Amino acid sequence: MSFRTNLDRLLDHIDRERRRDEEGDQAPDNRQAVGRALDTSPLGPDATNPERMRRIFRVVEEAYKKAAQAEELGKLAARFRGIGDLHHHHARGDVSVTLRYLDADRPEDIGLSPFEIHPRDLEEAKKETGSTRPDVNALKVLRRELRKGVLAAYGKLEPRLRDALRERADHGHLAGQVVMDLRPAE
Repeated sequence: MSFRTNLDRLLDHIDRERRRDEEGDQAPDNRQAVGRALDTSPLGPDATNPERMRRIFRVVEEAYKKAAQAEELGKLAARFRGIGDLHHHHARGDVSVTLRYLDADRPEDIGLSPFEIHPRDLEEAKKETGSTRPDVNALKVLRRELRKGVLAAYGKLEPRLRDALRERADHGHLAGQVVMDLRPAE
């Protein structure tokens, strides 16, 4: 009997994988996709506020691209397998955007946007992709939620970013980080 048809071996494999996730030190890391970006080329002192805001947005956009292309996002999508640990393909999560001003005394600005994935989202993705593979459809849904979450979190950050512009905190190096955290819905 092959591995695919032997139900006992398949269930043992699932149990071992779950135990590894629960007991392992990197269990929280397995549920996150992270993208980081650094801008070390500051604008001149005569830069206008729109140019400075575009620079900040470019840092966040670069971090978003790295998070969307990260290997960890593929691992999160693999959790949506029919036998995976996300019960009935229902999950909750957060997308956070962090902006650090490395050459200023200003604390980092953080924006957070929650999201929820339902089975109907995967069905819609299945219609769009034409694929029956749960991980492919989940990857499409996760990328869509990541994009919406980054835009929403950036919208929440914008008033604080304008304060940072007034304080001239953005005149030095900038570091941006985008984190997508996913957990099963209870």
